[in-house]
Amino acid sequence: MKLCELAPEYIRAIQPYRPGKPISELVRELSLNKDEVIKLASNENPLGTSPMAKEAMIRALSEASRYPDGSGFELKGALSEYLGVPTEQIVLGNGSNDVLELAARIFLRPGASAIYSQYAFAIYPLLVQAVGATGISVTARNFGHDLAAMLDATTADTRVVFIANPNNPTGTLCEGRDLLRFMERISPDILVILDEAYDEYLPEANKAHSIAWLKDFPNLVITRTFSKAYGLASVRVGFALAHPDIANLMNRIRQPFNVNSIGQAGALAALQDVEFVKQAYTTNRSGMLQMTNGLRQLGVEFIPSYANFVSIYINGESVNALKVYKDLLHQGVIVRPLSNYGMNHHLRVTIGLEAENYKFLVSLEQSLKEIA
Repeated sequence: MKLCELAPEYIRAIQPYRPGKPISELVRELSLNKDEVIKLASNENPLGTSPMAKEAMIRALSEASRYPDGSGFELKGALSEYLGVPTEQIVLGNGSNDVLELAARIFLRPGASAIYSQYAFAIYPLLVQAVGATGISVTARNFGHDLAAMLDATTADTRVVFIANPNNPTGTLCEGRDLLRFMERISPDILVILDEAYDEYLPEANKAHSIAWLKDFPNLVITRTFSKAYGLASVRVGFALAHPDIANLMNRIRQPFNVNSIGQAGALAALQDVEFVKQAYTTNRSGMLQMTNGLRQLGVEFIPSYANFVSIYINGESVNALKVYKDLLHQGVIVRPLSNYGMNHHLRVTIGLEAENYKFLVSLEQSLKEIA
């Protein structure tokens, strides 16, 4: 279609983001029993959704014919109280991807550059490319962020740095003191986006407590989500914390009703369901121990993770990650291949419930035996 050729080349060159395979798709492809399929591909909460959030969303359905509150007044008020951040520093988004995109659209343009780590969230380079800016991928250190190298990579045209902490898809963590030192050294003219989508899964001793830094660093934006520990992935609610002036700019360009009423109601109730988030945390901790112990018994290497997933290494003369991935699908186990991250020998596995973790480990052992 010739009309499409009028779109900017950098738009036409984008390779779409590939999400984890849905259960329904695998059932269709392989004629499997849906009840026998487990999905450990998208870092979803295996406990499902907070009961309080479910009830709130069901009640909100009665007002589905009404437009949502475009300002998100109640949810922002609850977040303000919970996090100790004034409402004028909170920007709501259709998932945290939305607020990441808002920041990119404001500060990036052709001729500007953005920095991210080699194995960081795949959305970052997509956002950069979508606005015609130049992405600079900095070589990872032990599959994680090399903050010193990222600082050295900044140039006169650098406008944004993306840091995921914990990082997706590797699960690595930057220590709070290292992040703080990074903020102290980087130019105040460069926006630092700290993506903390998995913060709720961190033990208190490992948390950076970065929100306290907002008062000292106007160039810091922190993004978080209700999709992970809060179990609200499908209704898409995320938010950014930023200096009031930056939050103002983000609110100017965001869609007026970017967070729907159902999502707002669910997120508001989920914030109050403290016990559910605690349970999600403890389930993940015990599940991670079960998973990593099982991987060690199988002799499978993995990247130590601080999130709710683990990336495993598979390579050999006859055994490779793609073969194992496909064989697992036939056993009704969906995980995530990481070839689009340049990690051709790795699979990312979400921590599930005890029975799901067990099925994965048994299926993995079977795959390794069959393929070898």
